[in-house]
Amino acid sequence: MATARTADPRRGAARSQSHAASPAGRAARGKVWEYVALATVPLVLVLGNSMLVPILPTMKRQLGITQFQSSLVITLFSIAAAIIIPIAGYLSDRFSRKAVILPALIVYGGAGVLAGFGALWHSYGLLIAARALQGIGAAGTAPIAMALVGDLYKDGTESQALGLIEASNGGGKVISPILGSLLALIVWYAAFFAFPVFCFLSLLAMIFLIREPKRQAPPQPLGPYIRSIGAIFRKHGRWLIASFFAGSLALFILFGVLFFLSDILEGNPYHIDGVPKGFVLAIPLAGMVITAFITGSVIRKNGVLIRRLMNIGLALMTVALGLAIWFNNSNLYVFIGLLTVSSIGTGLLLPCLNTMITGAVQKAERGMITSLYSSLRFFGVAFGPPLFGWMMGVSYRTVFVTVSILSLIALGLVFFLVKPGKQVQ
Repeated sequence: MATARTADPRRGAARSQSHAASPAGRAARGKVWEYVALATVPLVLVLGNSMLVPILPTMKRQLGITQFQSSLVITLFSIAAAIIIPIAGYLSDRFSRKAVILPALIVYGGAGVLAGFGALWHSYGLLIAARALQGIGAAGTAPIAMALVGDLYKDGTESQALGLIEASNGGGKVISPILGSLLALIVWYAAFFAFPVFCFLSLLAMIFLIREPKRQAPPQPLGPYIRSIGAIFRKHGRWLIASFFAGSLALFILFGVLFFLSDILEGNPYHIDGVPKGFVLAIPLAGMVITAFITGSVIRKNGVLIRRLMNIGLALMTVALGLAIWFNNSNLYVFIGLLTVSSIGTGLLLPCLNTMITGAVQKAERGMITSLYSSLRFFGVAFGPPLFGWMMGVSYRTVFVTVSILSLIALGLVFFLVKPGKQVQ
């Protein structure tokens, strides 16, 4: 009769320790810490903007400014970033990614302190100037981190890391309104002074946890570099421009809707303010974050799947925003549900665009292409709040008629012009 062998727990523990001490185990741990460090960069980028959305109405009252002037706190930051991002992209291709990211984080955090003093002293001029300076610093953060991901990883690992970056970006949008509302319980301008702490932590993570690959070839002079960018657009221009438009539109709608929702929640008949408002704003964003993370994990450069998910995402946005024409202020639960469906569509779209655009070019031009894409995304963020504010002055229905039509146009462009092969490079 055979005797059953009992498992030796010490043997299992020894195997576990052996795996942890093996080169594969060390490499896996190192990759996790790299992911963490990379994820902090888009996180601090978003915190520096979205954390201020819940306090815009309070800022308007405290500083005695108009709704348009309060929206400029978001808009000028984003315009400054959008203008400088291509320059930052060129510098990152010319020198290195970390040589741009690290000083950018320092400028970003330092200007946050200056903006805090502008709010403390009730100096709108200083506050706006500091926000523009913050935008210059922001230009060298997440857009360059996206190019760095393309340098560090390949194939499915790259799409997973890009999905994590988009999820971190979206995760920052989820916690930002809640965090901004919580900090406002201390004093309304506390978010300005808290933000540099996050910048400092991200700076340490990038310094100590990321080892940038050494360049295999010397950087191109400016003339040949610009010609190579032109050649990329001659070859891929149709689908790149359509992708750029879709990505910037998604961010335009996202930030515009946040501005819209933040404004109506404080008015009649809801009177939702402070931390509860932060949690309500986080609901549609949570749908985007979860979707973006899952999408980035499953697409793995599968071109057929990428095309399918992009079209589904834009279709969801079009339908949900179209229905919001009739449910924008009559039933809050239905309205938030529709915004969540639209955000899920955004979560399907953005990781796919990131993977395609990052993989479209070689390392030498990757910084510029991803930066042009990020620049247009920032323009979308910049013009969302003021244009939504202007359309709200016309009518709420005008807001959602406009964005549903724009989403339909983006769907048409992506459907007919963006056709990746079976395997994205």
